[in-house]
Amino acid sequence: MLSVRLICVGKLKERFYREACAEYEKRLKGYCRLEVIELTEQRLPERPSQAQLAAALQKEADAVRAKIPAGSAVIAMCIEGRPLSSEQLADTLGGWMNSGTSHISVLIGGSCGLDEALKRSAQLRLSMSPMTFPHHLARVMVLEQLYRALNIAAGGKYHK
Repeated sequence: MLSVRLICVGKLKERFYREACAEYEKRLKGYCRLEVIELTEQRLPERPSQAQLAAALQKEADAVRAKIPAGSAVIAMCIEGRPLSSEQLADTLGGWMNSGTSHISVLIGGSCGLDEALKRSAQLRLSMSPMTFPHHLARVMVLEQLYRALNIAAGGKYHK
C-alpha cells in the first residue's frame, strides 16, 4: 500500500479545519497509509526584511527535509506550480506507483510559502489555482484531492 506523508508548516488551530482534515484522513485509510506531520512555523516581525524571510524559509525547509523519507517522491504545493486536473493527478500518482514508488511526500508551506530550493528539488511542483489560499485551507484541499485521485486510480465512484 502506498505511504503518503503530508508535511505541513504550521498547526491547525480552527476546529472546522481540523474536522474537515479528519474526515479526509479517515477516507484515505482505504487507499494509503497517511501520516500528517505538523512543523512549527518560524516567527517573523510584522514587516520582515528579505533576509529575515529567507532565513525563516531556510529554517523551515531544513525541518521539512528532515521529515522526507529517503526514496520518497516529493510534491511541493506552490502557486507557481503546475495545475493538474484530478484525473491528471491520479495518472501521475498511478505512474509513480507503477514505477515502484511506494512513498510520496506532499509539502505545504506556512503563510510565507516554501523555500525556493526545496520547491526546485521536488519531483512535482503542484498548484491548485493561481488564486492564493490560506495554508490551513490548502491542507483540506490537498487531502480531498489525494482522496479523489486515489479513488479515481482505484476505479471508484467518488469523482464525477
